[in-house]
Amino acid sequence: MPGAKAGSNGSTHIVAVIGGATAGAEVAGRLAEHGCVVVVFEQNPRPYGKIEDGLPSWHVALRRKEYDGIRAKLSHPNVHFVPNTKIGRDVDFDDLANHWGFSAVVLANGAWCDRGLPIEGADAYVGKGLVYQNPFVISFNHQDDPHYAGERFDYPDGCIVVGGGLASIDVSKILMLENVKRVLTERGIETSIHELEVKGIPKILEGHGLAYEDLGLAGCTLYYRRRVEDMPLMEAPEGADEARLEKVRNGRARMLAKAQEKYRFDVEPLCAPDELIVEDGRLVGIRFRRTKIENGRVIPTDDTFEARGTWVISSIGSIPEAIPGIPMKGELFAFADWEYGHIDGFPTLFSVGNVVTGKGNIVASRKHAAQVSKEAIEKFLGISDRAGDVDSSVASPAAQAARATADHVAAKLGEAPSAETLAEILQRVQERQKAVGYPGQLAAWIEQVGEPA
Repeated sequence: MPGAKAGSNGSTHIVAVIGGATAGAEVAGRLAEHGCVVVVFEQNPRPYGKIEDGLPSWHVALRRKEYDGIRAKLSHPNVHFVPNTKIGRDVDFDDLANHWGFSAVVLANGAWCDRGLPIEGADAYVGKGLVYQNPFVISFNHQDDPHYAGERFDYPDGCIVVGGGLASIDVSKILMLENVKRVLTERGIETSIHELEVKGIPKILEGHGLAYEDLGLAGCTLYYRRRVEDMPLMEAPEGADEARLEKVRNGRARMLAKAQEKYRFDVEPLCAPDELIVEDGRLVGIRFRRTKIENGRVIPTDDTFEARGTWVISSIGSIPEAIPGIPMKGELFAFADWEYGHIDGFPTLFSVGNVVTGKGNIVASRKHAAQVSKEAIEKFLGISDRAGDVDSSVASPAAQAARATADHVAAKLGEAPSAETLAEILQRVQERQKAVGYPGQLAAWIEQVGEPA
């Protein structure tokens, strides 16, 4: 094992990382550079996670950059990649965490499930007027992939989108871009989603002597329970004063207004879903309750109104997919310590990225993974030689992890397995790789399964 670093018993640390995308690749790359052997279990064929499936396909340059970065980190000779392997289905989590013999286990599996539309009985109408964001965006990204076996969706005009973050704006953009493209195609005008997204709908239409109103589209409306300036389109710096917070709020409002102007979707703020409107067994709309904001809290009022649409697309956030063997608290993992994702009963477990922070931002996920690796995992393993290398710009979960775990990792270091245990783990890894047809090299595997369309 090139560059492997021996532990106190003369053996080498070996770490399991569950999830190979942004956060998982960051941790794997860092630990591999420190001389650890790292086994990355990835549920999908490719390690790109939500870069491939959740980031809309018009982000061509960003997607390519992130793909390249992930591949580079996972191609380190100390990293063993195991694709098409879902923990809890193909490998038992308790067995992996407590009995395989890993020095540490890192949850980096992101958030793949949609938070439920908060109206009792809503999920009975999935596929009957109700659609969730994650499968919708995944379908959009794979619409030109003939090998895609997941659920596929059309893009009807006149949808209701319930949400309020960047993901809900992406859903609104997909609907608007697809419908404008469809109408232009019907008029004999050829364009692409990428061109429409880059230049904006008004500019493309202007080039053909058209205005948006000429298309006869109802468009989609995004319903948000807070004010437009509260929409989390940019984060406020930690410890920001009121003047800085006001600048952030104004910046959010400007960002939203620019997106609306460019893609022509509507926004209805200060309203929360309150009741389903069902006709002939199908969800045809939502009764919303007006809200107000008091001391930062959402307060429902007595004022309600109805909104009807072809579909209701719920985009109110993503949560981790349950893994058999990991205790849950509601819809989230039952973390005993949210600073670095410890779960009772699994003393060598850490968690990084969106699975613990709840943030879907690529940069935030990578920074959080790096910070927890530096200030918790590497110290726990006794391999840290960069104790002062702390990124002060990282949001509080990672910064707190550094402080919260300092005494813990100083008092107890993770033990490296014996040479025999290390060999047994790698034998099990090779058996799983063989079972899924993995040729042993990431580049050869990507060539075999193909890059995303």
